Amino acid sequence: LGGTESLMEHALSMSHSSQLLREVKEPMVPPGLLRLSVGIENAEDLVADLDRALSRI
Repeated sequence: LGGTESLMEHALSMSHSSQLLREVKEPMVPPGLLRLSVGIENAEDLVADLDRALSRI
């Protein structure tokens, strides 16, 4: 995260990965949390991409 492109990450696997390495009674982030960083793409394109991706889950 931090560029001009839009990115989605699984927070627990990325920025909070240290929680995976130890047992945590109360995790800081929910296991299914996805983090979305919106870039400078056309908003309609981004919404269409997200709609396509989320419809497959």
